[in-house]
This record gives sequence, C-alpha cells and structure tokens, in this order.
Amino acid sequence: QVQLVESGGGLVQSGGSLRLSCTVSGTTFSINVMAWYRQAPGKQRELVARIISNGSTDYADSVKGRFTISRDDAKKTVYLQMNSLKPEDTAVYYCKRAWPPPDYWGQGTQVTVSS
Repeated sequence: QVQLVESGGGLVQSGGSLRLSCTVSGTTFSINVMAWYRQAPGKQRELVARIISNGSTDYADSVKGRFTISRDDAKKTVYLQMNSLKPEDTAVYYCKRAWPPPDYWGQGTQVTVSS
C-alpha cells in the first residue's frame, strides 16, 4: 500500500529554520510528482511547493525565496527546507503524491512559529 510519512515539524522562533521530510513507500517514487501543502487553523489547505521528476519546482508566492523543495529518489524522500520562518507559516504541513493518480496524502506534521 502507498504510504507517505512526514517528519521534522516542531516549534521554532520567528526567523528560524526547519526541514521537513516525507518518506514514501509502496510506489515507484522516481516518476512521482510530489508536493507540500499546509493548513492553518480556520483556513483552507493551500499548496506550498511542488516538484516533478526532473527536479523542476514551483512555489506559492508567500514562501518564494524562503522555502526550497527537493527530492532524493534513492531515499524515496521529498524535503521542504524552510528558512526565515514567520508566525504566519504556522500550520500542519502535508506531503502529497500529486501524480500519478490517485492522490495520496501523509498524516501531516505540525509546524509552529512563535513571535
């Protein structure tokens, strides 16, 4: 069964850094389009970053220049490096397999940024 497991969340101060990891099992990871989403309390889930098999990436405007998505196909892992964190980055962060269908989601990891 396809399984995605996030890790690396935690509590950091404003301006700090954190790296999230998502390990994937049960699928051919190298062909997958992977993405990170986040959902803050009282808000809709939003796309944060996306990466395709050849390494091409895109980002939400709110995180450009601060966050970096990357992948390691040998480890079947996708990462989200988050720098210059702000309180508004506080959310549950979810890893998603966006391609091929169907979509699969991880359970999420909490990121809390204090001011």
